[in-house]
Amino acid sequence: MKFNSLTFRALLVASTAMLVPELVYAQTETDVEAEPEANTAETSDLKLQEVVVLGRYIPEVLRSTSEVAAFLAPEDLARQGDSDAAAALARVTGLSIAEGKFVYVRGLGERYSSARLNGSPLPSPEPLQRVVPLDLFPTKILENVLVQKTYSAEYPAEFGGGIIDLRTLSIPSESFLDLKISGGWNSETTGQSGLVYSGGSTDALGFDDGTRKLPGPVRRAMATGQRIVNGNFTPTELQALGTSFTNAEINLLQDNDQIPLDGSYSASGGTSFDMGSFELGVVGVLGYSNEWRTRNGRQEVGEISGGVLLAPTFFDYTRTSQDIGLDGMLGVGLDFGDDKIDWTNLYIRRTSKEARTTEGFDDLASRFTRTDRTAWYERELYSTQINGKHFRGPWTFDWRTALSQTKRDAPYERDIRYVDSPVLSGFVYNPTGNGSANNLSFSYLDDKVISTGADVTYTQPVSSARDIEYSAGFEAYKDERSAQQRIFQFIPANPPLDFLMTQERADYLFANYNINPVNGFELREITGASGSAAYDADLEVVGLYGKIDAEVLPLVRVAFGLRYENAVQSTTPLSLIASEAAPTSAPSVKNNYILPAGTLTWNFAEDQQFRLGYSQTIGRPQFRELAPQQYYDPDSSRIFIGNPYLTDTEITNIDARYEYYFDRGQSLTFGVFYKDLDKPVEAVVVTQSASVFQTYLNAPKATLTGAEAEFKRTFESPFSGPFLGSKDFLVQANYTYTTSDVQAGAGDVVFPLQAAGQPRPATNFIVDGSQLQGLSEHLANLQLGWEDEAAKSQLTLLATYASERITARGPSGQPDFVQDPGINLDLVYKKGLEIRGREFTVDFKAQNLLGQDFDEYQSGNGGFVQVNQYDVGTTVSLGLSTEF
Repeated sequence: MKFNSLTFRALLVASTAMLVPELVYAQTETDVEAEPEANTAETSDLKLQEVVVLGRYIPEVLRSTSEVAAFLAPEDLARQGDSDAAAALARVTGLSIAEGKFVYVRGLGERYSSARLNGSPLPSPEPLQRVVPLDLFPTKILENVLVQKTYSAEYPAEFGGGIIDLRTLSIPSESFLDLKISGGWNSETTGQSGLVYSGGSTDALGFDDGTRKLPGPVRRAMATGQRIVNGNFTPTELQALGTSFTNAEINLLQDNDQIPLDGSYSASGGTSFDMGSFELGVVGVLGYSNEWRTRNGRQEVGEISGGVLLAPTFFDYTRTSQDIGLDGMLGVGLDFGDDKIDWTNLYIRRTSKEARTTEGFDDLASRFTRTDRTAWYERELYSTQINGKHFRGPWTFDWRTALSQTKRDAPYERDIRYVDSPVLSGFVYNPTGNGSANNLSFSYLDDKVISTGADVTYTQPVSSARDIEYSAGFEAYKDERSAQQRIFQFIPANPPLDFLMTQERADYLFANYNINPVNGFELREITGASGSAAYDADLEVVGLYGKIDAEVLPLVRVAFGLRYENAVQSTTPLSLIASEAAPTSAPSVKNNYILPAGTLTWNFAEDQQFRLGYSQTIGRPQFRELAPQQYYDPDSSRIFIGNPYLTDTEITNIDARYEYYFDRGQSLTFGVFYKDLDKPVEAVVVTQSASVFQTYLNAPKATLTGAEAEFKRTFESPFSGPFLGSKDFLVQANYTYTTSDVQAGAGDVVFPLQAAGQPRPATNFIVDGSQLQGLSEHLANLQLGWEDEAAKSQLTLLATYASERITARGPSGQPDFVQDPGINLDLVYKKGLEIRGREFTVDFKAQNLLGQDFDEYQSGNGGFVQVNQYDVGTTVSLGLSTEF
């Protein structure tokens, strides 16, 4: 597309041109400023060839797209001081963050948004999501981030809230080497008491040294295809298998009354080489971080008794996690002038070492209990991509191909349950328990995406200043996921256990001399049967699109496209025990869609424009929402299980937005949007015995309506004096109001898991008129700051607010589960210093200054249940960096 500026005279001429196109002149800003003689000559010619009206101050990235979009530039990422992409995106209008890693766009949950890396799809290492968690991406590897809120045909059809495209560092314009070190302190964690366990000698590096490796004898027993239980194996064999498991290093919780500081180190660098006929660029990033967090919280399980909501089961807990991060990126670029090729390799690893104890009253057991838990989670993402861009006159050809793979390994998730003893006035080991108690679990997930795509664009000039852009392309990708879980228990070989044994410390309790077939423990495998322990999932998508983007009038730009998409999605439950048959798989879900997307942009003034968009999109159930495998989430203490009877969600989107760009980087925008969702997927909580399960179903229908506004202004200091007089100030604020209506009438039905695919009245599960899950009615962000180039300093105060949102539908007859994110206030300060002739930058960051805690609850029926609550604390970090 071609863009020129407009003066007020040109606007008047353009208005006339619409009415009498043969009697007006083409004018640009250069024409107006021409010499009088030239103007006289121009005036004598009453034939106007063209009028172009496009904003002088509209940012290039927003001029190059006809869609409603938001853009985080490098200076935004630097000013905000956020360490990962999820935190940075929380500042964007209409976006909120759940669990610190999943982005909600315009009130729609993470299932309705997708993340891409340099235009290619990404897999997820999370068992409960197909969407990659954005806390995996450190901001130091990002060049910029684009958030597109209205759909266009070149993107996949799975679009509800938005597309997030993370773009990594490219070829540097000049050589650089940047080194940074930082340390952090948290008010709830650092220097205070927390829980730890020994683990392995290399835990601080985020890698296990073999301590948590599944024992060789157990692997060989599993290879026989028999369940590891008495009858399939002799007591002597079971004793040998039981004693092969790691004991003290995993089972023994310890108090540490001085949890250490956080720390991180990073290095990034790049250079380019002039090779004569082409330019070669190389850029690389390495990073390491070590963070500690302690949560002291409370969890309650509600029930309705006599029409009143009560919490007969309640627990207090302490959980300490050590989170280790490793980041690496290597990018190589070739620039031949008309041809550009980039090769990007990204490696991200996040490891969490967790220790937790939970103590409280279990209503089912009618006594106080305590459960000690240790866990180790390795999340890993690797992506290699090759992208090309080629220019041939009016033709542009882009192509891309990528292989991305994520893995999640969770060995030795261990729960040990104790019950109160009236004899000892303390806790003793309880060999039975319920739910996930007394389990030893090994789970693994592998998710791989292979993708390829190409786009071709032809630009046809209509006049000297207008053109029509024709584009077409395809994308094909295959997402393969494999997940499995093996679970073991140590049960009394000849119950009951000796009372003295139940009083022993965990490492003595499960020592080798207590694992015997006479008076000790016997190993038993309780891995889920009927395919509930493992599954393979597959999603194959082929999409084709065509699009026209044209200035049909000098003031009006229209983009319209159609996308055809064919998809086949399957989830196959597997039996990990060869002697036990897996259930019949649900049939593959096959769908074909032809989806329209159109946007009209009216640039009616030099610095103002109006956008109107319409599109039809879909949302597919995620693998975990379809799979029958059970997964225990320690954060929520809920067991998740999928529903193979889910179907696609079909979405109609309507958007309108006014944009006013009154100076470079300064703007005021206001927009409204509407979405109609047919069969949206909703999470539903059910209770069975003392366990809380979360599953999924398609609600009949929902609508969403919202409005959003954003203001950004920079201005010179209105003050005088040596301190304030030299500063430039920033004011940036945005607000989003969203409301929704989930509809469930008397004749509507749903297909819940517990009904085995049979229809049930929707009103049994959905309250008509309730809000969509994940939707916060109010979202707001405020940034206030100043920058002083002479003093080499920058300060920014950032406030983020999200109102209450539903996290899951409550069990039948109970209120919904609600989370209250509240207000988060951060402060970021940067100061340049010269030390011994070298420039250094000091970064100071304070997060959650108001001490907002995590709060999830149920309220109604005359009662209140604290589903989950813990203090997050305030985090302060100090960093030092220098560039060579």
